[in-house]
Amino acid sequence: MTDYYIPEAPDTRTWVIHPEIKNDPDRREPEAALAEAVALAEALPGLDITGSEIVRLPKRHPGMLFGTGKIEELKQRLKQNEIELVLIDGHVGPVQQRNLEKEWKVKILDRTGLILEIFGDRAATREGVLQVEMAALSYQRTRLVRAWTHLERQRGGLGFVGGPGETQIEADRRAIDEQLVRLRRQLDKVVKTRTLHRASRAKVPFPIVALVGYTNAGKSTLFNRLTGAEVMAKDMLFATLDPTMRRVVLPTGDEVILSDTVGFISDLPTELVAAFRATLEEVLDADLVLHVRDIGHAQTAEQAREVETILSGLGLPEDTPQIEVWNKIDALEPDTREAALERAGRTENVCAVSAITGEGMEPLLDLISEALGGAKHAEELTVAFAEGRKRAWLFEQGLVEEDTQTEEGHRMLVRWSAAQKARFERL
Repeated sequence: MTDYYIPEAPDTRTWVIHPEIKNDPDRREPEAALAEAVALAEALPGLDITGSEIVRLPKRHPGMLFGTGKIEELKQRLKQNEIELVLIDGHVGPVQQRNLEKEWKVKILDRTGLILEIFGDRAATREGVLQVEMAALSYQRTRLVRAWTHLERQRGGLGFVGGPGETQIEADRRAIDEQLVRLRRQLDKVVKTRTLHRASRAKVPFPIVALVGYTNAGKSTLFNRLTGAEVMAKDMLFATLDPTMRRVVLPTGDEVILSDTVGFISDLPTELVAAFRATLEEVLDADLVLHVRDIGHAQTAEQAREVETILSGLGLPEDTPQIEVWNKIDALEPDTREAALERAGRTENVCAVSAITGEGMEPLLDLISEALGGAKHAEELTVAFAEGRKRAWLFEQGLVEEDTQTEEGHRMLVRWSAAQKARFERL
């Protein structure tokens, strides 16, 4: 029997453009923004990044995004390099996308579309797949104008009824809405299961520590280092999407549940923020949040602010204790590294580590123990006779100073931290 060789399809020749728009309120450092856009493109398999550039604009042009002269200049450059796909790092409206594709004879993908493609490629769990599919459908719903260009010249009806093109778009929009309803029902079932798991975890007397941070800050590598797990950890954006949880024993002998979550990124599409809210709710239930930063990154301060903005938008309680983990100190130059270590040592709730080499792990675990212990205060409470499990938990944790039986139940004087009280209330 003859074996036939089937050659692999060549990678799609891709050009990355970051539009730098004057006086844009959301303006970012253009060189850093372009580098991040290229890294995003490299995270999607099947693309050959042929070139990239910053295009400076005085303003957005409604129909084409770029001005006439720049459109022609880019057209020649794309043609010379035989480009098939252009990634534009920013929002591109449906009409702008259609017009640019028609003018340049290439496929256009904006930042939201690219991130959705990456998420679609990486989602592994049922919940992740459903969330990405819902986000993609919500995104496509706004772009139906692109799909029906062959009907645009037709007109029909009596003026108060739309023509065939409009009717087709409405039918397509209705089909997407129906699919979204079906997916939402399926996702609700998955979320209910996750809620039950969360409720059962709440009954376990272990605090939850959530890892958060900008994508590629090294969360999964740190997670693997602390837990001995083998979560996918690569030097790329969005290497992991689905949350993972493992048990960690602290130096004090106490146990915690460590949770790894999806990485954040600036201009994260609103469709994805909404879709992944159920996953990110793990963070909202955490007793402690570890904010992992790539301390050597040129934009580390901006990335930290972006993470804080997203956490605030998700509704993270203000009193949730946080520790900043300055990761990747092994990659710093010796002088910079010493300065970072000295600054971290002087700053409260900051720990400098290397998830690769393991440096700083012991001080980090000590800081976690201290944060979860927190300041303790005495409080008197009555535990009903039917709540024997709660009473037993208080004794297991060594929190009881006095225990008196009354007609209503057990009047107990306990000394505990805010985190321990929160865990008791979840039992």
